[in-house]
Amino acid sequence: MRALRFHGPGDLRLENDINEPLCGKDQVKIQPSFVGICGTDLHEYSSPTFIPSKEKPHPVTGESRPVTIGHEISGIVVEIGSEVNPDFISLGDKVAVQSTICCFNCGGGGMSDFLCVNSKFVHKLPPGIGLDIGALVEPLATSWRAVTESGIRPGDHVLIFGAGPLGLGVIQCCKARGAKKIIVAEVSSRRQMLAREFGATHVVDTNEEDIVKVARDLSDDGQGPQISIDCAGLAVTLKSACLATRPRGIVVNVAIWEKAVEFNPNLLVFGERRYHSVLGYSREDFQGVIRAIEARLLTPQAMITRTISIDRVVEDGFSALIQHKDREVKIQIDMSK
Repeated sequence: MRALRFHGPGDLRLENDINEPLCGKDQVKIQPSFVGICGTDLHEYSSPTFIPSKEKPHPVTGESRPVTIGHEISGIVVEIGSEVNPDFISLGDKVAVQSTICCFNCGGGGMSDFLCVNSKFVHKLPPGIGLDIGALVEPLATSWRAVTESGIRPGDHVLIFGAGPLGLGVIQCCKARGAKKIIVAEVSSRRQMLAREFGATHVVDTNEEDIVKVARDLSDDGQGPQISIDCAGLAVTLKSACLATRPRGIVVNVAIWEKAVEFNPNLLVFGERRYHSVLGYSREDFQGVIRAIEARLLTPQAMITRTISIDRVVEDGFSALIQHKDREVKIQIDMSK
């Protein structure tokens, strides 16, 4: 079968002779329909930090490069293991995959003709959710968890740094959870427009305005928002988030940092602010996103800025996201092409 394999930095290869996976007794075999390119994929493509090498295999699974990538997956069920409850999942069901490693055994990713997944990580999509939207559930689940972990309450003010895929997801989730003011710091004019479209009440170009002052001025008492969520992962956004957040508020990090930065913890200490990090999501977050999309509390279609074929994934996918990140948000691979 076809599979897109990561061999090393800048080295993605579409291989046509990969063995088709066998469906285990507790697994579901899926034919992927749409697979999104994640920001983490871009980090690995540019300078790998997570994908293990032969010299340093994965400490849990023992795997090493090359590996089949792709973890933002929707698809069709084509086979069910003998121990999977048929009342839970059926042949032909449209599903989204919760790409969580906790079974100590990890198969290939979704940028392939078939993959097998433990049935507890497969979520049936309601009839009203298309497969392209189904592939957005995974990245939105991370945004959903960041908002959940912030302890948001209806009427809260939220400051968000960055309106890339994660940030746009956070904006939508804050709106769905009842935020009164959603302030977004973003320098790209294209992403500023999308931030407004997805529910930002105020968008600030930090090249033109002082985001700390703006965020404080927009609060009812001048103390700043209850919550700041950093989706950018830069020294300046970390510092600004700590300065802008009101005393005893919370700063949530949902970014992957490319390098270490200097930081003064007193920015948190002197205001008794909390700092909380989010990496992934839980089953409850995943299901929460599906329910929110079904109820139209989340309408993420506009996040998909391009759909490509797997044989053009480097030129039209990875290169486009690296070179034109201001224009692109979420690029998906249509696996039927």
